Amino acid sequence: MIFNVPMETMPREELFKLQLERLRDTIRKAYERVPFHKQNFDKAAIKPEDIRSLEDLQKVPFMKKTDLRENYPFNLFAVDMKDVVRIHGSSGTKGKPTVVGYTKNDIDNWAEIVARSICAAGGLPGDIFHNGYGYGLFTGGLGLHYGIERLGAVAVPVSGGNTPRQITLIQDFKPRGISATPSYVLNIVEEMKKMGLDPRDTSLEYGIFGAEPWSEEMRVQLEESLGIKAIDIYGLSEVMGPGVSIECIEAQDGLHIAEDHFLAEIIDPETGEVLPNGETGELVFTSLTKEAFPVIRYRTGDIASLNPEKCQCGRTSMRMSRIKGRVDDMLIIRGVNVFPTEIEAVLLSFKELAPHYQVVIERDGALDRFEVHCELTAAYIQQSAAADNNPEYSALIQEIGTAMKNALGVSISLSIKQPNSIPRSDGKAVRIVDNRKRG
Repeated sequence: MIFNVPMETMPREELFKLQLERLRDTIRKAYERVPFHKQNFDKAAIKPEDIRSLEDLQKVPFMKKTDLRENYPFNLFAVDMKDVVRIHGSSGTKGKPTVVGYTKNDIDNWAEIVARSICAAGGLPGDIFHNGYGYGLFTGGLGLHYGIERLGAVAVPVSGGNTPRQITLIQDFKPRGISATPSYVLNIVEEMKKMGLDPRDTSLEYGIFGAEPWSEEMRVQLEESLGIKAIDIYGLSEVMGPGVSIECIEAQDGLHIAEDHFLAEIIDPETGEVLPNGETGELVFTSLTKEAFPVIRYRTGDIASLNPEKCQCGRTSMRMSRIKGRVDDMLIIRGVNVFPTEIEAVLLSFKELAPHYQVVIERDGALDRFEVHCELTAAYIQQSAAADNNPEYSALIQEIGTAMKNALGVSISLSIKQPNSIPRSDGKAVRIVDNRKRG
């Protein structure tokens, strides 16, 4: 670690004091300046002065994404617009975008948080860093960009898409680090191989991947394909953007939360009850330093767990597990709860399958029918005739189906396709195709 060591190794007793001081200040300002928060507190018969400990936060009602949409565009801002220097938001594919604002201090804090994150991932001042996250309303591109510069590294703002250009710049600029969604980087790897290039021959040493849930098996694919360390980063625009938490390169075992800026809880998604450390539930965040857009007990919809144990890297911050999935992405297949990352883990354990898949849902009478679409690798096609009457191929299909049933606790139909059959994405991969809503 070379960046802001004192903050990241602070004794937890000192951290708790800092968190409480910042929490009380955040709640007081939110109550005084944002009608939504005042109404929320008043309905619960709570005043800011009632928050005397971190545990008292549990008395406060939750904040949800629907609250952002109902207060669109700027009704949740806690400062005058003259003090806002930037606006980010969601894509708005399901209606109006969720809108968040940033003051100059917010941007400065965010840049420091991301710089610390890149450092945790193995980044160094002077690194050339290939930033493949999209620039625009999405927080990924600009969020990483300012952190790269704050660290003293060199930002290559290539954004997403135009895969041949991405490959050219990686070859010519020789970056040490790269960031993008993991599924898109695998697209880059695939395109390199089509061009006759060996992805392991690049200058890349570490990659920072996020913006979509991804499995440990996909990490193996990324690391083996590129010869790098693949690091998971987490963030969402409502809370700040990328950098809310990140794995360290030393352990790659849970994501260190920037606890001097964010307070995390895990709750039961059904009851809202706060769960003990180690138990899996819905991730909830409270911002501690945001000026323009404070969030208090914001329900992220992401499924994870918390681990407060000190890491071998020396950081003392709480770690969260990798995101298992989203509450709204959970599939219920004949009464069994299944997340796409669990399906991904099974598929990627077979070298014969490419790291691209989709779960397609159809309506079959009164029932839902689930089918996993995946594809064979080009190497397997060359080595073995993939045909139903081929005993080796038939045995492979049966083995995949058995592994899926053993891992998920329920059998699911498979559709094994030829290479390049699954749609590719320049950003977040589309894992679930729900045809019940069409027609």
